[in-house]
Amino acid sequence: MNRLFLLNVQLNGSPVNISVEDNRFASISQSAPQIPPDAQIIDAHGKLAVLPPFYNTHTHAAMALLRGYADDLALFDWLNNYIWPVEARLTPEIDYAGVRLAILEMIKSGTVFFNDMYWCARQTVRAAEEMGVRACVGILRQAMSADFAALLDNSWLLENHKSFSSRIQLSYAPHAIYTAKEEFLRESAQCAKEKNFFLHIHLAETQKEFDDCIREHGTTPAQYLDQCGMLTPYTTLAHSIFLTDEDIQLIAERQSVISHNTVSNMKLASGHFRYDSAPLLNRCRITLGTDGASSNNATSMFTEMKTTAIRAKDLMGQPADMPAAKVWDMATRAGADAFRLDAGEIAVGKLADCMLVNLDDPRLVPGYHLISDLVYAADSAVVDTVICDGRILMRERHVSGEEEIISEARRAARLLTASR
Repeated sequence: MNRLFLLNVQLNGSPVNISVEDNRFASISQSAPQIPPDAQIIDAHGKLAVLPPFYNTHTHAAMALLRGYADDLALFDWLNNYIWPVEARLTPEIDYAGVRLAILEMIKSGTVFFNDMYWCARQTVRAAEEMGVRACVGILRQAMSADFAALLDNSWLLENHKSFSSRIQLSYAPHAIYTAKEEFLRESAQCAKEKNFFLHIHLAETQKEFDDCIREHGTTPAQYLDQCGMLTPYTTLAHSIFLTDEDIQLIAERQSVISHNTVSNMKLASGHFRYDSAPLLNRCRITLGTDGASSNNATSMFTEMKTTAIRAKDLMGQPADMPAAKVWDMATRAGADAFRLDAGEIAVGKLADCMLVNLDDPRLVPGYHLISDLVYAADSAVVDTVICDGRILMRERHVSGEEEIISEARRAARLLTASR
């Protein structure tokens, strides 16, 4: 049995001792625990606070290798002329190096789960398993030249998924309505229902996508997805910028999950979220995702939280809009809930996912309100320790093997972009 004790940690402003057995929180008490000799111990000495970690509900992990590669471009120019051509050079080992780099960055910034859509999905599973994080890995469907390689990975995922650890989930992930044929959408929806997998797709990310869908299908992108059976409680809709009131109502009724990607939306000037429809959006399940590091350019949920809160206030002219507690919930509990994870809060019986933050970091001082400080002031440097599924992934800001991960990522990036 795995036993872990967190001693003298701050939880909701009070010092407590927490025990973990296997992969769940077993006790939370102010009393001194009986510690067996084989247990791991982290003594916070009252200087670390324990909090839920982050759950990143939309990203493309291996694109960490393309961070800074093609900046300051419009979405379709960026995709057609830069990203898709270089992606044709991806190999499994290059992809693996990129995923490990992204996971390292996520762990260092307090993230223990990511919902991924990308090529070489087999390597995403491999990296996530080895590094101890949770992931929902997409079975990608896209009408492009790389589709054959993706189909091989898809077959491997379907044949081997029962051997994965409980930390790995699968989704059917048609890229978008403009790259996936209608038959892919309908087939994905049906297969996900039959196999009890999730669904993951980009939705209504640009005005062009919205206008083209109206012209080609006579309906909005959200309504078109619904006609294809894609709007379910197990569906994650990335971006979801260009939504009508009727679309928002439909998404709420279907209980689909919106992954809001504020930084990427702003950097690509794709448009802004429908903050003006707060009464309708309050009925929706809304989470946060970073998108890939090629369009963000990071996978830090700290940046995503602050930008989301401030963007909403600025657009609506209301400083009370998108308060810190709400955006924190979107990044933590709501993300875990979207993927049916019994996590996202520090409570007995819950999965033992948490992060310990350094209360002596200047950004958390004087410390009037910890959640506000984490949303508006902090960055990844405040994260001291990260635990996922009861296992320590980072202690005192060091992740095992991080030097080799960085070295291999640099080498892989050179190979990927050598001919560009």
